[in-house]
Amino acid sequence: MKVLAIRGRNLASLGEFNVDFTQEPLASAGLFAITGATGAGKSTLLDALCLALYNKTPRLAHVSNQAGNLADVGEHTLGIHETKNILRRGAVDGFAEVDFVGNDGQDYRAKWSIRRAHNRSTGAVQGEVLSLHQLPDLNPIGHTKTEVLAATGEKIGLAFSEFSRAVLLAQNEFFTFLKADDS
Repeated sequence: MKVLAIRGRNLASLGEFNVDFTQEPLASAGLFAITGATGAGKSTLLDALCLALYNKTPRLAHVSNQAGNLADVGEHTLGIHETKNILRRGAVDGFAEVDFVGNDGQDYRAKWSIRRAHNRSTGAVQGEVLSLHQLPDLNPIGHTKTEVLAATGEKIGLAFSEFSRAVLLAQNEFFTFLKADDS
């Protein structure tokens, strides 16, 4: 699996963003660092990657369903464990989108999107919508969340737990990585 681009809008501290790894200077960089001040959106960029591919994020991977709720707008609440919390406050909708080369050598686009009811900033956050398309013709793969997640996992060749250990090491897991044995 090779990431070609990460795009999104209204996720946590980020408005609209587009990181294209096929364009310079990233295309020839080989190795690069994601740096910035606290709250600049470094982790949110990685969350967008995981949301589009798996409908999960490393920062919420260990949060229990019983962790409680957070106030949203009006009388609405969201569970602390829900990925819906990444929607930027006051935003009506948001998305995370990733273009990648699958383990079969084909290009794909995975997308996670969310919106508020009635397209109003006071509406309750609706369920997330997932899609997977083969590029360049945008041929859809799967119709339900379950089908899309299964197809995405097949194209990547890794489950979320494997991806978050082998490809994307979240900052809250770095100490575990340093202390891990060879196995």
